[in-house]
Formats: sequence, structure tokens, C-alpha cells
Amino acid sequence: MSTTKWAIDATHSEVHFKVKHMMVSNVTGMFKTFNATVETQGDDISTAKIHFTADIDSISTNNEQRDGHLKTGDFFDAENHPQIIFDGEKLEKTDGDNYKLHGSLNMRGVSKQIVLNVEYGGLVQDPWGNTRVGFSVTGKINRKDYGVNFSMISETGGILLGEEVSISANVEFVKQAVMEIA
Repeated sequence: MSTTKWAIDATHSEVHFKVKHMMVSNVTGMFKTFNATVETQGDDISTAKIHFTADIDSISTNNEQRDGHLKTGDFFDAENHPQIIFDGEKLEKTDGDNYKLHGSLNMRGVSKQIVLNVEYGGLVQDPWGNTRVGFSVTGKINRKDYGVNFSMISETGGILLGEEVSISANVEFVKQAVMEIA
């Protein structure tokens, strides 16, 4: 049996989030600095074990003032919790190229089990002889489950910030090494 290690190609990957603003529109943000590794048995993606990190200081919502606020204790608390960490433990095929990814999301020192939707994009050989694999990942979390309780009420009594956060990632991995296990 062999174990295959895969590393993220960050130049061909992206990690975004969306949250309701004033309950009428969405604010979209992204993490500019993130890393992920995957281990599989051979090239069988259903055996994938995933480790993902996103650096809070790299957050971008295209608004410097808001980005600065998101790094404070009101939201991500980057000083005490500089990364979001996800460890994927089980990839369950649902149909065709669709999977459920079960794992643990750790944010602000709080770890919760979550399930993400994964669409397998395929496996290809690039022009330089590298083997690549791609995935689209989506899901939703409640920010309050992770201690992100910041809330404001508008002058008309409406909530300024939604509790549900949508997660979206398009990721590409490059095969690094195959190790034989005795």
C-alpha cells in the first residue's frame, strides 16, 4: 500500500466567505494566505485526510477599515488566534463527483465538527509532468458557534450582521510524493 502526499497550488486556489450585511446584501471576503496538504492511499481521493490553515492577518474584504476590525477580538481575534484550522477526516461519496467532507473546524480556539460539500473536478497531468487534482468546496457555519458574537442593531431595529457564514473554496493540489508503507 502507498500513501500519496498532495500540496495546494495556492496560485490556482481561492478561499472565500460571505455573510449578510444589514440583512439585504452579502459582504464577501477572502483569505490571501492559506495552506493545505492532503494524504491519500494511492490516488484514491475517497481516502483523503486534509489539513488546511488560513492566516487571519491575510483577510480581505476590499475595505481596509473593515478588515482591521475583523482581525480584532470582536471577530477573529488574530492576536490570540492567528489561524483558522480545518482537519478533514472523512470524504464520503454521495453521487457522481459529489462528496461530503467531515472534519473539525477550529476558529478562535473553538473546535466544532462540520460537514462540507465537495465537488471533485478531476485528475490531470500538466504540461510539466505533474499530477494535479481539483475540488470545489462549499458549506455554511454559524459564526456564533465559534464565539464571534459581535452584533449591532440598526436605527430601525434590524440586525446589521447575519449569523450564518457561507464558505466557498476552489482548490488545486499537486502530487508531491508517493511513499510505500509496509
